[in-house]
Amino acid sequence: MVRIIEFCFFMLKIAIALLLAGMVVLVFGNVVLRYAFNQGITYSEELSRLFFVWLTFLGAVVAMHEHGHLGVDSVIRRLAPNIAKAAVIGGHFLMLVATWLLISGSWDQTLINLHVKTPATGISMAFFYGAGLAFGVPAFLILLWDAFCVATGRIDLATAELVRDSEEQIADDDHSSTALGRSANTLGSQG
Repeated sequence: MVRIIEFCFFMLKIAIALLLAGMVVLVFGNVVLRYAFNQGITYSEELSRLFFVWLTFLGAVVAMHEHGHLGVDSVIRRLAPNIAKAAVIGGHFLMLVATWLLISGSWDQTLINLHVKTPATGISMAFFYGAGLAFGVPAFLILLWDAFCVATGRIDLATAELVRDSEEQIADDDHSSTALGRSANTLGSQG
């Protein structure tokens, strides 16, 4: 099951990269066409906006899965273990409520705008509002799983990293994991 979930998040990262590449091609191509040939791609702005919205929401899901969102947990670290557990579960409950509001609002807007078309491309606006669902449903499940793991003791709050304190810490973690991967590959090839 873990391999399936990791494969799904790997595919999400590929989709994010493709959306970013599509945005770059559309916007850069449109700029070149406007300045060099005094023409443009009529649907470039709409598609790049749609790509950006989906890229943002899918990226937020990946960051949530990797606990990559910035946050401050210094208060939690100073609390007694049982109080810290209750505070984290309470915080997760509030995030679940907010995520549920996002899901229900996105669902309503998707249904309302199902037959509304964008002017240049004619794509249904439901795709635009559906990005909230693409974020909300996995985020709700991730939050629910994390709350369950904290409640059952599968996640030890004394050692767990539920949020990142700074962007430098994220960069350091990425560099150390890359270095560890290289050293593990080196050790594996020597053995």
